[in-house]
Amino acid sequence: MPINDMNSTPASRNPLESSAQSNAEKQLIARLKSCQKITSDFIEDRFQTFYKALDDRIAETIREAASNAEQRYFYDVQRHLRHNVDELLRHFVGYVGEGFVKFKKGDLNTHSVSNSSNSLSLVENDELEEDIAVSSAARRADTKYVEALWALNKRFSALIGGVPVTDANNPTSPIQFCDSMRRALAILNLELKPKLIAYEEFERHYTSDLETLLLRINDYLVGEGILPDLNFHQQSATPAQQSAPVFNTDFDPNSDPAEQVAEMAQPDPEVSIQNQANLMRAIREIQNHGSNIPADPTAAPAAGAQETAVPLQSLSNFDGDFAGLTARPITGGAAGGRPMQVFSNQQLVGALQSMQEQILNIRQASVDTIQPVNVSAVTAQLSEELSKDSEDGAVDSQDMHIIELVGMLFDYMLSDDCLPDNVKALLSYLHTPYLKVAFMDSEFFEETEHPARLLLNNLAEAGVRWVSNDGSSQYDIYDKIKATVSRVLEDFKDDVKLFAELLVEFSAFTKKVLRRQELLEKRAMEKVHGEEKLREVKIRVNTEVRNRTDGKEMPSAVLLLLLQPWSDYLAFVLLRYGDDSDQWRRAIQTVDDVIWSVAPKQNPDERARQLEIQDELLDYLESGLETIGYDQAKGKKLVDALSALQRAAITKRAVEVAPAPMRSKLEAMAAKKAGKPMQSKEKLTEEESRLVESLKMIEFGTWFEFDKGRRLKVAWYNSKTSHYMLVDQTGKKVGMKTGVELARDMLARKARVIVGSTKPFFERALENIFETMNSDTAKVRAGAS
Repeated sequence: MPINDMNSTPASRNPLESSAQSNAEKQLIARLKSCQKITSDFIEDRFQTFYKALDDRIAETIREAASNAEQRYFYDVQRHLRHNVDELLRHFVGYVGEGFVKFKKGDLNTHSVSNSSNSLSLVENDELEEDIAVSSAARRADTKYVEALWALNKRFSALIGGVPVTDANNPTSPIQFCDSMRRALAILNLELKPKLIAYEEFERHYTSDLETLLLRINDYLVGEGILPDLNFHQQSATPAQQSAPVFNTDFDPNSDPAEQVAEMAQPDPEVSIQNQANLMRAIREIQNHGSNIPADPTAAPAAGAQETAVPLQSLSNFDGDFAGLTARPITGGAAGGRPMQVFSNQQLVGALQSMQEQILNIRQASVDTIQPVNVSAVTAQLSEELSKDSEDGAVDSQDMHIIELVGMLFDYMLSDDCLPDNVKALLSYLHTPYLKVAFMDSEFFEETEHPARLLLNNLAEAGVRWVSNDGSSQYDIYDKIKATVSRVLEDFKDDVKLFAELLVEFSAFTKKVLRRQELLEKRAMEKVHGEEKLREVKIRVNTEVRNRTDGKEMPSAVLLLLLQPWSDYLAFVLLRYGDDSDQWRRAIQTVDDVIWSVAPKQNPDERARQLEIQDELLDYLESGLETIGYDQAKGKKLVDALSALQRAAITKRAVEVAPAPMRSKLEAMAAKKAGKPMQSKEKLTEEESRLVESLKMIEFGTWFEFDKGRRLKVAWYNSKTSHYMLVDQTGKKVGMKTGVELARDMLARKARVIVGSTKPFFERALENIFETMNSDTAKVRAGAS
């Protein structure tokens, strides 16, 4: 995703604030792009030195090979590397650049596998050995450049508003470079031994000189006025304290909730768990403060009143505004001075059970008939059920906090753009049973890994991943979600263990689906990689041949030979041997020789050379056409025609050149066969050009929603041909689009990027609840002052 479009600050209601935010966002993007450019230049400057050293090491390994088989293997490795060196550089630069995009979004969090002891048993020996090589190189660089890294972490943190930056989310730290090279080498499908050689040379030529880059970026940020007087010796916190963001749970209505929540935007599972716990503490703090704010700022609380409750009448008139549900002292709250009866936990759960039984069984319902549950209606219905026990009853303020949180949780779900509408409607039926869970289990909101929470996370994630807004779903996921919701509605009485059982069952189902999808996507990507490589080669061949034939008059037989079958042979040679091979040089030289051989010979030296190369040239042409399986009769006819033209050239006889219409037709056929040119020549508007450039920074895995709610994912992008591979929710390739086509679809509102998040649904919901409550309470306090 483009840096420009990520993590944009919500628009302020104040135009001046909005303008300031917009300028700050533009300045942040410009600075990150500058840092990205410095990093890319550093990589490219050193790449040829690194690659030459790697090539020399492979050559040395060939010379020292213990067997012919090992020697042949490393010859193949060397040839494979030479043919794909440009791809290696492109992917390496791309992955490092992608780190800046993730950093901007707050999603960058790179760790080596060996940092987690739980993971070691899950990886194969080769993977483990590779990881050790990568992580060791990163650790050595970390130790060597601790001062420069510390300063850069501080400056990057200041750049993005104080969010803590560590090596794991610093886009230029050693682990980012090592991991990017690992991912780039994975594209080449090398075995372990050549990879280990590559990592040794990589450390020698990149990580051992990484301080140069770190100092350049530090200098650039200092020049931008970011912590210019930073002193390494000012560091007082321990590394552990620096890397662990601390959320301030002291309620401050004047603080910016977006900045506080941003401190917790870490995708690491352990950090996520801590963030959710911190969020709940902050939310509880806001609720406790908020419950002491009277509806009338001039009214004082009743003397001696210690417990408060929300009257049932307020619940029955609930309009969705939780801030309007004012708690009153329990004593003297009912008509005639009678004390209000506060409903017990058992009464609340009983009322919710009755409501749950009244909910229409949705197991057999079609997508079109399911409407989302209204939060206000649930609260009003709860009031109606409770009034059967006591019309003068009230709900304790702490229980009201639970009703408030569950309501806001499902309100957020219904507003989540990531979730398809039919999944929102389906999951909204869980409002009542989840409210019951929250009353039955006091740990529901406090326990991050509560089975009911994890189940809701998984249901939401599956809906985003495999269900479209047009109502379609892949792998019967929608039906599985519906069946799970139905099980909760029908079977959940008083045992929360049901959620653990459903979680295990649903997770097992989605894991199988995910494996199947990833396999299909991998196969589709391998196929499109081959197709795009062939497309690049055909474009290259057509360009090479046209560069030699344009502006020269020549017979039709020669044009036909060079633009059709010989171009196919050139593509074959380029694919198999690469453009630095003797085979390619000879094949492309043949084009020049053929053109020269049919030109009239003006002197004895030219005629002597013609006679010298003629037979060998014709034999080579015949051999090449035979190699690609060209029709034997047609091939012989072309070679014979060329031979006749060569004889005419020796005697200086005039030959008939291809008429303009025929030449145009042959060239058009060749161009069509080669495919679209790498860069479109059509003129783009300024807006189209800007969007095309932005799309070049899009991340693999970004989802688009097209007309009628169909969702497709960018699985791969070819920067040379500007083609994007799109797959559906099964992982199956559905087409290729150019950057121009995607940009125009977006400008015409026929496609939009679905802004997703790596965070679980529940964490995103808590962040939203915190921001909303903090903002609302600040307004109430401002009005009371």
